[in-house]
Amino acid sequence: MFAAWKQEKTTAGLVAEAQALADKLAGTKPHIVEAHAAAALLWQAVFRDQGQDLHSIATWPKAKAARFAADALARIAVLRKARDYDSSDGLAVWMHSARTVAEPRIADPVRQIWAHLAAAGPNAASMAEEQIAEAGLAPHGPLRIPEGFDAG
Repeated sequence: MFAAWKQEKTTAGLVAEAQALADKLAGTKPHIVEAHAAAALLWQAVFRDQGQDLHSIATWPKAKAARFAADALARIAVLRKARDYDSSDGLAVWMHSARTVAEPRIADPVRQIWAHLAAAGPNAASMAEEQIAEAGLAPHGPLRIPEGFDAG
């Protein structure tokens, strides 16, 4: 009984964390949304360069998605300690996306997050192109919502 309560509390916390990001994006200035979208694109390019297709993250096996989310959380902590908030926020989008594999209740707020990022202005693409070029990675196309996270 305690284990079930503890698991429910953990899940509710993960849902609340993803919803907080969705709410932040809904109520913030356009340039903040563009920065999040650009950072998400940068991380997609980073992981693509390492052989991981984040576009299909919703179809990953649970163990792979859980490992990715845990690694992302650790990396986010390092980035935030270094005050690299834009980059950590972009990685957080992918972390929340990975968490939906094990906990489908997180999917609604994550869909909201992706809807906000997809609606980002044109500066998001140019910012992402610059960041990707600075990182020495291959050019990336426009932001595409990962499979399973479109609003429909």
